[in-house]
This record gives sequence, structure tokens and C-alpha cells, in this order.
Amino acid sequence: MIRNSTGGARDPRTRFRTRFALVVGAVGILATVGAVVLPSTASAASTLGASAAERGGRYFGTAVAASRLGDSAYTTILNREFNQVTPENEMKIDATEPQQGQFSYGNADRIVQHARSRGMQVRGHTLAWHSQQPGWMQNMSGSALRSAMLNHVTQVATHFRGQVAWWDVVNEAFADGSSGARRDSNLQRTGNDWIEAAFRAADAADPNAQLCYNDYNIDNWSDAKTQAVYRMVQDFRSRGVPIDCVGLQSHFTGGSNYPSNYRTTLSSFAALGVDVHITELDIRNAPSDAYRNVTNDCLAVSRCRGITVWGIRDSDSWRSGESPLLFNGSGQKKAAYDAVLTALNNGNPPGGNPTTPPGGNPTTPPPGGGGCTTSVTAGTVWGDRYNTSVTVSGASSWTVVVAVTSPQSISTTWSGSASLSSNNTVLTMRSNGSGNTFGFTTMMNGNSSARPQVRSCTAG
Repeated sequence: MIRNSTGGARDPRTRFRTRFALVVGAVGILATVGAVVLPSTASAASTLGASAAERGGRYFGTAVAASRLGDSAYTTILNREFNQVTPENEMKIDATEPQQGQFSYGNADRIVQHARSRGMQVRGHTLAWHSQQPGWMQNMSGSALRSAMLNHVTQVATHFRGQVAWWDVVNEAFADGSSGARRDSNLQRTGNDWIEAAFRAADAADPNAQLCYNDYNIDNWSDAKTQAVYRMVQDFRSRGVPIDCVGLQSHFTGGSNYPSNYRTTLSSFAALGVDVHITELDIRNAPSDAYRNVTNDCLAVSRCRGITVWGIRDSDSWRSGESPLLFNGSGQKKAAYDAVLTALNNGNPPGGNPTTPPGGNPTTPPPGGGGCTTSVTAGTVWGDRYNTSVTVSGASSWTVVVAVTSPQSISTTWSGSASLSSNNTVLTMRSNGSGNTFGFTTMMNGNSSARPQVRSCTAG
């Protein structure tokens, strides 16, 4: 695949505190500047980055090319809309170490300095990758290549220490198709532990950055490649290998390429104790529904830290002929931009009620209130409906109120005393001695993106 885009068992949120402290003030400023007062008492942010920051400190970012920083139309949109940047090519191996042992950081430094001077977070992309290697590295193999790769990871991560919030430590190391195997590359041929070795080297060089694995075509939870990456992350977490996050590139070919179980993928990785990031989003012809769905899916998973689109204007995209971004070549907002901003502004603010994906793992939602709490677990998904179960903690006698979004409707309930609103969208479930877990079936009725929300849990 020829393209210009990519590439411990400790709580990554603990690792992230140091990094977050450096940017939280700037993010707060962005959120304040971006807010506009609506006719009601509510307010809605008017830019993507500001709105994302209000959704639990998330980011909405973009890939940036150093060559375009002199374009005032480009930088106007960049500075206004985004609170995170990823260098598009400037941190890749051929750019940062064009000759062995001779490092070049000029263009990468320009991007980092531009971002940090404006309070934007930076994603380092990427330290170890089979592609965009300089000629000297392509010609190496075995222990010499392993040593050179680890030295590259160490030198680049050390240069940017304290300036980068996340590193894509390893990029695209798994093969496409149904095998679930590692990609056959010169790095893979140095030994199956090369990915682990790269993560440990990055951790030693930049201990306060979050360390991510990044790949494409790991969006569909059912795909063998997705499952293979999941097993690797699960193994790393169990053995204390310092991995903190997984990046899904999400280069979609169109609305039909957006998988219906995308939220399940996000929540399943998150359930391993890592954060998830949507790192290189672009969608052919920029369909509003697909962009909206991706945004809502990230907002629904508490450990989804943010979304990065792979370029600003269509003319900046590596897929420019497909018009895949949120701004057209003239820098005008497209309908997809409005869909994303509306989804962000309608999302759950800190302390709100995150939702749970059909078919996925729980995202440890909501509400206290009245002396009990709830956790939500997704169940079986069919083409037209899905199951959800809710477990109550802190009380043996309780009342829980759950709502779905019309035209969805609740059709069946179990393990509790249930009453439904007239249009079957609000369920009030009371304990009846059958245990502290109850369930219900939701008919999608044409709406597959909305998810149930627990409104309250009251003891007694």
C-alpha cells in the first residue's frame, strides 16, 4: 500500500498526568475563546478543538505539513479549529535520520513549535515503521538493523522529550487479510519481539509520553487483523510492556466502509486498560453520516481521547481526488464539518452519561444518585436490534431509568419489574428479587448510531 500517511501494566492515565498538566491551561483557553452564547442559557463551542476539549478534555486534531505553514489560509484554519497536531511526514524515519547517525529535525521542530506556542498537543509519528525508511536502513538486516532501529527510537524520542503527548511507537506491523499474522518486513525479520523492544526503548527515552501502537484496517471488530492487534495489546498489558494506547487510522473509502461495530472495536481495546485514538480519519466524499457516527462513537467510549483528521482542506489530502476532509479546497466548511461540530456539542460533557456500544464491552458509565450506581454491558447484536444489560451496585432495592433515542424503541425486558413510556423509549426498571442485573432489547428502527443512556439510579 503506497501512501503518505502513516504510521505497562501501569495505568496510562497516571503516565499522562505530567503531560496533561503542561497543556490543560492552554486547552482551557481554547475552550473559552471558542464558546458562543446561544439564545438559551446553554452554550456551544464554535470550533472543533474547543468543543472536543469540553468533552472530558478530548482533542480534535489534524495532520500538518511543514511546507504549508507559510500558507495563511491553511494556518488560519489550523489555528482556529484544532487543538492537536500530527506531523504528516516530518517525524518519519527518512525525514529524521536521512543518513545513519545523522539526524535532521528542522521541519519537525517547526511543526512542534507552531503547535506548542498555540497550546496544541502534539502526536509524534512515527518511530518504527517498515515504510518510508531511508535507503541505508532498507539495506540493513538482522542484529545491525535491530540496533539501528532502537537507536533511532531512542534518539528521536529523546530529542522531543517533554514536547510530545503521544508517540506512535510502532506503525502498521500487522498484515492485511485473514491470517492475523505480523507483516513480513525487514523489522519483523529481526525477531518477533521487535515491537516490544521498540516500546521499551521509547519508554526509556520519553517516560512521560503515552506510547501507542497505530495501524489501518483495524476498525472492524470482526476482522482477523483487528483481533491480532487486540491479542498483542492484551499480551503486552499482561506482561508489563509499556503500551498506553492504540491508534485506529480509519481511512474509510466511504460511508459504507464505516463498520457498524466500530464502537465495539473502540470499547474493546479500551477495556484492556489502554486509551484509544482515531488518528488519521478521512472518508471518501466526506459523507456527513459517517463523520457523525465516528464522532459519536468516540464520545461514547470514555477512553477515546480524540480524533485527528488526516489533513485540513481536500487539497491538502493524500487522497485529494476523493474530497475526504471537512474543508474543501477553498477552505470552506463542508456539511460533514457541521455534522461533526454538532455531534461534539451534543456529546456528553465531563460527568455526563457515556453510552455503551451494542456488542461491545462496558465503558463504565454513569450515574450515581440516590445511593446506587450502574454499569452497562452490551449484548448480542442483530441486523435490526440489540441487547443491553445493566448491573446495579450499592443497593439491593433500586429503581433505574434508561432511555433510548427515537425512532429506536425498547421491545423486551427481563429480570426486573418494568414499565415503559407510551412510545417505548423510556424504561423504568425496579428490582423484584431476581438479582441486580436486568436487560432489554432495543429495536433500531433505522437508527443504528444512537445508544441507550442511564438517566438515574435510585436506591429504595
